[in-house]
Amino acid sequence: MRRFLSFRVAKSCIITQKRSLSAPSVPIYHPGHDLPFYNTTIMELARNGRVDDARLLFEEMPQRDTITWNSMISGYFQNGRIDEGRQLFDRFLGKTVRTWTLVLTGYARNSRIDDARCVFEAMPERNVVSWNAMLTAYVQNGDMEAAHKLFVEMPERNVVSWNALITGYCHFGCFKEALHLFEQMPEKNLVSWTAMISGFVHVEEFNRAWDLFVRMHATGVRPDRPNFTAAIVAVTGFTDLTMVEHIRSLAIKTGFEADVVVGTAILNAYTKCGVGFESAISFFKHMLQTNEFTWSTMIAAYSQCGRLDEACDLYQTIPEQSVFTQTAMMAGYAQNGRIDEATKLFKQIHSPNVVTWNAILTGCSQNGMLEEARRLFDRMPQRNMASWAAMIAGYSQNGQHEEALEIFSKLHKSGMVPSHSTFTSALNACANCEALEIGRQIHSLTFKAGCHSNSYVGNCLITMYAKCRNIDDFSRVFSRMAVRDTVSWNSLIAGFSLNQMMDDACFVFDRMPKRDAVSWTAMISAYVQGGYDKEAMGLFIDMLAAGTEPNSLTLTSTLSTCSNLGATKLGKQIHGLSTKLGLSSDLFVGNALISMYSKCGSMDAFVIFNEMPERDIVSWNAILAGCAQHGLGREAIEIYKQMQIAGVLPDRITFIGLLSACSHAGLVDEGWFYFNSMNQDYQLMPLEGHYACMVDLLGRAGNLYEAEELIESMPIEPDSVVWGALLGACRIHQNIELGRRVAERLFELEPCNSGNYILLSNIYASLGMWDEVGEIRRLMKARGVTKEPGYSWMQVKDKMHVFLTGDTRHEQIKEIHLKLKELYDELKAVGYVVDTHFALHDMEIEQKENALLYHSEKLAIAYGLLSTADGIPIQIMKNLRVCGDCHTFMKLVSRTTGREIIMRDGSRFHHFQSGACSCRDYW
Repeated sequence: MRRFLSFRVAKSCIITQKRSLSAPSVPIYHPGHDLPFYNTTIMELARNGRVDDARLLFEEMPQRDTITWNSMISGYFQNGRIDEGRQLFDRFLGKTVRTWTLVLTGYARNSRIDDARCVFEAMPERNVVSWNAMLTAYVQNGDMEAAHKLFVEMPERNVVSWNALITGYCHFGCFKEALHLFEQMPEKNLVSWTAMISGFVHVEEFNRAWDLFVRMHATGVRPDRPNFTAAIVAVTGFTDLTMVEHIRSLAIKTGFEADVVVGTAILNAYTKCGVGFESAISFFKHMLQTNEFTWSTMIAAYSQCGRLDEACDLYQTIPEQSVFTQTAMMAGYAQNGRIDEATKLFKQIHSPNVVTWNAILTGCSQNGMLEEARRLFDRMPQRNMASWAAMIAGYSQNGQHEEALEIFSKLHKSGMVPSHSTFTSALNACANCEALEIGRQIHSLTFKAGCHSNSYVGNCLITMYAKCRNIDDFSRVFSRMAVRDTVSWNSLIAGFSLNQMMDDACFVFDRMPKRDAVSWTAMISAYVQGGYDKEAMGLFIDMLAAGTEPNSLTLTSTLSTCSNLGATKLGKQIHGLSTKLGLSSDLFVGNALISMYSKCGSMDAFVIFNEMPERDIVSWNAILAGCAQHGLGREAIEIYKQMQIAGVLPDRITFIGLLSACSHAGLVDEGWFYFNSMNQDYQLMPLEGHYACMVDLLGRAGNLYEAEELIESMPIEPDSVVWGALLGACRIHQNIELGRRVAERLFELEPCNSGNYILLSNIYASLGMWDEVGEIRRLMKARGVTKEPGYSWMQVKDKMHVFLTGDTRHEQIKEIHLKLKELYDELKAVGYVVDTHFALHDMEIEQKENALLYHSEKLAIAYGLLSTADGIPIQIMKNLRVCGDCHTFMKLVSRTTGREIIMRDGSRFHHFQSGACSCRDYW
């Protein structure tokens, strides 16, 4: 009767198990086979979490063998009920090597490595399986040193032993050790090859993974599905259509193309090749078998390349929707900015899994909805590493770096080991908020997590230390990297550049084993940021000569160089190149073109702006800055109104451009209106730059004391730019009393800035106060302050010509002087009188006239007339503000010669034409 009841319990458990858990069927009971039947039932119940039912059956069994005891003990450990498993193990008198090994493995899987070691050491006998179990235990718990020591001590090893240690090394990024062990193996099986290939794929060392697969294939080892799939992922990393076609041919030869998993992997490889998308569509249509992952792959591919409508159409044709296909469509909506539709679909998904939650969380982050993303993160019923990575990346990418580091800290405290992507996001956050000490702690953690040798993590460490101005550490990280890719070299160049170490940056660039467009761009950008514009332009020309195609960032940096040099002709050539490369409609290139044309004095900036297919806040700010540089106040206001109509919210940079434009056009009332609008309408507190614009606006208009009152009422401490604007206004209006007061403030703030001394000296000189001029010069000498020389430059026939005031070094200086004398005589005949107020030395009238005659901009205009054809506009750049006499001189030259003269001085542009200037003598 007891035996019959036991059978009923077993049968009842199996029926319930089938109905509620959809567990695999168990063998049907046959008389004479009671014990195997019960043993199998115990294993099935334990596997499905019904440990108590399994124990009930175990206790009722009239007979038990070693398998029964082992199954029950193993069941406890599988379900985390470790102490009960240990109690049953201690009760069992017939322990075998397998029993001991099961308990050892159970402890290890539950992260109780010390208990596992105690069991191993207490074993009365061991076989190779026991040794392998202990070896695997060390590997699973990250103790590779102990694993290697045990491996050396093993009396006998089999291929499983070697594979366990190799897998561990790969998992923790120790590829040098893994590869060394792999080469020593007396016998390799498919698992050995797959471990190494997958390891390299995991850290995106695709070349090495593929080389291993080719080598394996050459030895005659036939791949299985996991091995072949790993090889396809390696090929996917190349984004090379030829390689994808090659792996597909291999799949056909080995009979794997019809396999839905392999087929889906090949499809994914096609979608990752920019030029292979149509091939992906064709491959998808001819697939013999598809599953939910196949459909999801195609939906994701359509979404990622901006073909969302086709993704939606494909989604509608899926025979049966699943969580995976719904998640793919939801992610597609989010990636394309349709977050409301993504959220709506998320709410419709029944029982979303962790991947679904991660997708909507990422979508909210990508669309700037960080508060909603955080709410989702906090509500998640289950999180995996990707959940934490998405939240950390969301904060970091949206500039909330402290919050990103807070989440990373919570991840660490949870006991989970951070992934490569969480490390990179956290290190980027440290870099951007210059949190050096936290960055160092995270660096230490990468060693414990086995991520220190990952190239992405290494590259982020270089960037983090560089941005934190820690030169020794970012150099040391690079020198210790096991694997350096091109990005590593590029990061090092950028690090040296950021720390103004141009010689080191050049040294690294010259020794790079391989350069890509990013390498050239990094070095060009380094030159631009360091003010080495000629070197930047020369390197760009070298890049083209080397056959490297520039990208949008290269063109952006090079256009910035053209802006600084005022090289309009070269800028136009680069504009033409951008059109040829299909990059002229790129947003970043478009913004750079606006700035370049504006800073080179060309109204083509407005043409570029009007023709842009899309604009961001940078586009609007660039065109407003252009208006300011050219004194187009009314035009700036109209553009600002268009910006408001377009629904683009202004930022602080917007108001700098707008207020500066008002200043150069003398629009005092309008300036006050927009200054007050900042805080009233947009809750933007004005900063020093905005106050400087207002002081400049009021000062130019002659409202000097109103400007001083504004400074005194500032809620923030005024800086040298603000006081400098007022001193410049005192120079224009020759207000010696206020000028002295302001200059004293500036001498305290910037004791080594020659410009402040020169401005005050100029005020004295314009009023004939030569004793005071001498006093200023003596003060400068005592403080070691040297005057910045005035110079002008211009581009003629692809060559840059520089002229210093009183210059005698130019190769055509005699002809230039003769031309100047000729112009001087012509202008005097039509009424030109030299304004000697702008001669800033105490000398005779004739000497003053001669001194003014050889100002750098006059030398430049003479050379321009000598070296360019009649009717061609002449463009001149000057580092300092043009003096009044030279301004008058240029107006008259434009009238007598019929030439348009475009001059950019240290303040703004002047367009001289037919005897008038675009500034209307207001500068």
